[in-house]
Amino acid sequence: MPQTIHYAAYTETLGSTGAGKALNLSKLKVPATLHSIIGNDEYGVKIRKKLDEVGVDFVYDHDPRGTERHVNLMSPQGDRISIFVTQSSSELHLNLHRIEQLIKEADLVVLNIIAYTKQLIPLLKQYKKTVWTDLHDYNPGNPYHDDFIEIADFIFVSSDNMPDYKPMMEKWISLGKQLVVCTHGKNGATALTNNQEWLETPIINEYRYKDANGAGDSFFSGFLYGFLRGKSTEESLKLGTVCAGLCITSKELAYEELNPRLLEEEYEKFFG
Repeated sequence: MPQTIHYAAYTETLGSTGAGKALNLSKLKVPATLHSIIGNDEYGVKIRKKLDEVGVDFVYDHDPRGTERHVNLMSPQGDRISIFVTQSSSELHLNLHRIEQLIKEADLVVLNIIAYTKQLIPLLKQYKKTVWTDLHDYNPGNPYHDDFIEIADFIFVSSDNMPDYKPMMEKWISLGKQLVVCTHGKNGATALTNNQEWLETPIINEYRYKDANGAGDSFFSGFLYGFLRGKSTEESLKLGTVCAGLCITSKELAYEELNPRLLEEEYEKFFG
């Protein structure tokens, strides 16, 4: 039924999965370089300014179609509908020499499921890099994701469109993946290791919900922070849970005051 909504809370801010992870990792003092494509427009300028303010090492190529933008419609329960206002180019000229150097020097690569990044997969294979990918609300059988699934060693995914998630996690582990983590929003997260160990982590109910945008990227970043410090899978899941919990108390992609000390203190508070 047609309706007119005269007022709804509105926030314009930096978006996208790559930016979300880069912001969190930068705040957690994890050295990271973000590559993306942006337009030579006012939105591209705002993105560069925001990432520079928080110290993200941002490398970009210009997209002739302009900066990709989307609107997220959020329910009070955290449910989301994303509407893409503009779409980035799936194929465009990249400075591949510069990107090749970044890949060559990287300890690991987080490959975002943006169409243009498929151009980089041959370089990842050439340099035998460990690849992490976040499939988000993956629809089983969607061929778009096949290239990302094939190249990934570590897979993160949401169960939003995959209620029967365990068989898919088992399938990916059988294909040689080192770890699969499936997040369930308010129902926590599940991990399956390559030695067939299942792990479950609930959310932390004490964090007061304000905005769920960026929570998945925060969870991923908190987990990666723990992993890189030699934490166990169980500990890393809990660090991811804390990082996501802090994120939902903020309207930004990453909790404004996030830092390693705060993350460790919150971990001890809830799990110590």
